[in-house]
Amino acid sequence: MNYFDLIVLFGTLIFIVAYGVWRTRGQLNIDGYFLGDKSMRWGTIGLSVMATQASAVTFISTPGQGYESGMGFVQNYLGLPIALIIVSAVFIPIFYRLKVYTAYEYLESRFDLKTRMLGALLFLVQRGLAAGITIYAPAIILSSILDWDLTATILVTGTLVIIYTVSGGTRAVSITQKHQMAVIMGGMFVAFFILISYITDYVSFGEAVSIAGKLEKLNAVDLDFNFEKRYTIWSGLAGGLFLALSYFGTDQSQVQRYLGGRNVTESRMGLMFNAVLKIPMQFFILFLGVMVYVFYLFYAPPVHFKEVSVQRLNDSAYKTEYQDLERTYEGLMNERKALALDFSKAPDAESEVIAQELKKVDNESVAVRQQVKDLLVKMDPEIETKDSDYVFLTFILTFLPHGLIGLLIAVIFSAAMSSTSSELNALSSTTTIDFYKRLINKDDKYHLFISKALTLVWGIVAISFAVLAKNSENLLEAVNIVGSIFYGTILGIFLTAFFLKYVKGNAVFWAAIIAQTSVIVFHFLTIYGVFTLGYLWYNAIGCFLTIGLGLLFQTIQRKV
Repeated sequence: MNYFDLIVLFGTLIFIVAYGVWRTRGQLNIDGYFLGDKSMRWGTIGLSVMATQASAVTFISTPGQGYESGMGFVQNYLGLPIALIIVSAVFIPIFYRLKVYTAYEYLESRFDLKTRMLGALLFLVQRGLAAGITIYAPAIILSSILDWDLTATILVTGTLVIIYTVSGGTRAVSITQKHQMAVIMGGMFVAFFILISYITDYVSFGEAVSIAGKLEKLNAVDLDFNFEKRYTIWSGLAGGLFLALSYFGTDQSQVQRYLGGRNVTESRMGLMFNAVLKIPMQFFILFLGVMVYVFYLFYAPPVHFKEVSVQRLNDSAYKTEYQDLERTYEGLMNERKALALDFSKAPDAESEVIAQELKKVDNESVAVRQQVKDLLVKMDPEIETKDSDYVFLTFILTFLPHGLIGLLIAVIFSAAMSSTSSELNALSSTTTIDFYKRLINKDDKYHLFISKALTLVWGIVAISFAVLAKNSENLLEAVNIVGSIFYGTILGIFLTAFFLKYVKGNAVFWAAIIAQTSVIVFHFLTIYGVFTLGYLWYNAIGCFLTIGLGLLFQTIQRKV
């Protein structure tokens, strides 16, 4: 990065923050602070909902996911449109009719205070952790690849978010997210077209897609019933449905986005905007990662994308072994490039033979990359070896012109800010409405002050967690795993509230406690290898356990 990139980067970020503060000055009550005076149209709601979900992790890790594993991750979102239709039909009318600030207020009117507190507490725990991850995710990667201080990067990101979120509340979050999404998608499309222009110096776009298909990078649907696989069409439709239903229907960071709509219709249209566009957006970003893979068939990629780790290897006792592996990898890359070019020019009769040879060499290159990772572990058993999160940034910094580099880095920061601002706003509203205001009821001006103070406090908590966080195997999966551990139980409570009038507060409360404990136990059993279970299934397990045990406990209670 040069000075021009830095001007573009900080100019973009400062404009968004300043605009958000200016447009939302003069908030006088918590209606305006938490619900934006119910003035938002469906377009703003739709972009805000999308920006809340699409954190920096999406734009860093998703291309890396596509590069490493292909299009399969898109199955994670197959249940989302169905979930949004259910939320629009069932959840939104109830929330509007009860005129709630948070989703958890409904649980007290339906069950009792302790169930409301439990639902709110589960949200605060998982979203508080996720807020730290959404700040930490871009910071750890940007600090490493740009040679910036990690703590300083976290503090800059967190502070910028806190300024306009504390100042303007929900309306500031939603207004800034519109501009952030414009920057994000504009930057991603520019990167994609530049990427394709590099590839077409060697092969046509159609030939590039064909090569990706032969290397099994375009397999977007897996019909396997193996529950150990993380991404199949079944885990996407079932587990993904429950994850999305809980996230959009019971997670205050999303509920608060559409509760600020002018009416039920505006809120529904905002969600339908996402039902239509979310999967294509994720497909595009994954496809971008696949095209980065094709790009590196013709432009020599590093054997390991995390340069800091490579430098450590070169300074260690394993330097000679690493350099031998690097030379082997370079030879394979030259062979792979030649085969890719031959494949693009070969007649149909010969193309299949060349494709098999290309796949064989590609698998050999993957094996060499794994040997480098094994060498890193020998050097330092605690080191993080997964480098897919660095793939897209390496392309940006190496091959994009200056100015655009600054814009793409601004994209990552903007995504982090948009998602984190929603989370802080929701954490503040839940703490204020479901705990503080419920126990200490004073005038509106006082609660507005408390709301802003709590937004600041949660911002500090998120920054602190980000500073203390350690590397996870994949930042994209880390966010989804944290959510999946808690979302199923929360969703089970709400579905019981909506559809099972027979079940009362005590039964669902203890059912939720046992269900949440069970999911946490399943997760740790998976971590320690007792059995393997794709994390998307946590959502279904938590939900069905809460509903089933609630029915059982209520039946026992009636009989007693």
